[in-house]
Amino acid sequence: MTNALTTAVAGFGTGLSLIVAIGAQNAFVLRQGIRRDAVLAVVAICALSDAVLIALGVAGVGAVVVAWPGVLTVVGWTGGAFLLVYGAMAARRVLRPAGALRAEGEAAGSRRRAVLTCLALTWLNPHVYLDTVFLLGSVAADRGPLRWAFGVGAACASLCWFAALGFGARRLGGVLARPAAWRVVDALVAVTMIVLGVTLIAGA
Repeated sequence: MTNALTTAVAGFGTGLSLIVAIGAQNAFVLRQGIRRDAVLAVVAICALSDAVLIALGVAGVGAVVVAWPGVLTVVGWTGGAFLLVYGAMAARRVLRPAGALRAEGEAAGSRRRAVLTCLALTWLNPHVYLDTVFLLGSVAADRGPLRWAFGVGAACASLCWFAALGFGARRLGGVLARPAAWRVVDALVAVTMIVLGVTLIAGA
């Protein structure tokens, strides 16, 4: 029992180290949290998706992912293009704040749009497969019979992180009540998405 708990804690730390970084998915979760728009759905999608990917990695699917570089290339191009479009939309909100505010009002209840965007940001990123499935799966394999305890720990780290990011961001709502503050947020989102989009396409 002690060994399983220690392994789970190690998995939690490893998973957290991989997920706590500035990225498209984290930027989107943060923005949805600040807007208080479909936060529960977005957090659930991110956490469940990570749990599935971690399970695949622990089960040894990482070798299959690496064996099909063509698939990762297609995912890289598709994901990169999506990030560039999303980044351009965020940049447009920075340059045209009045129109952006109207758009925010129209889209405030668009749970479907938030869900689809979250799914795309999660599953169209080839680094997700390499980091979560291959890398984390490889580390878990070294744990032998306790590899699933390691995976559970990593999945718990993902759940804790996205819940804290999404629901914790609500506290920033008052700070970002002014349109000028939202322009700063959108500028950061735009830069993050565009840089990552270019990186994905260049590396595909």
